[in-house]
Amino acid sequence: MQKPSLKTVAGSSLLGALAVAAIAVASAQAAPAVQPAGSEKCFGIAKAAKNDCAGAGHSCAGQSTKNMDKATFVYLPAGACDKIAGSSMKAS
Repeated sequence: MQKPSLKTVAGSSLLGALAVAAIAVASAQAAPAVQPAGSEKCFGIAKAAKNDCAGAGHSCAGQSTKNMDKATFVYLPAGACDKIAGSSMKAS
């Protein structure tokens, strides 16, 4: 059996480190967003993949697949949601 070359070992180590980093980033994006103080949930206005959390088929930030999904929300300063056409304070 041949010993692996230094290039092979280094390349494998680099690929392994990149894979671990990619998994860490994906895990961080899948976490719910923390609600900022003085904010409220505003449903039905988020662009695809720009939601803060919740929704049909997913439960976390950045996972919405369509624009203006009535089941997903973004955090806005208190009172701002009522001023946006098509928005709601409750999921529908």
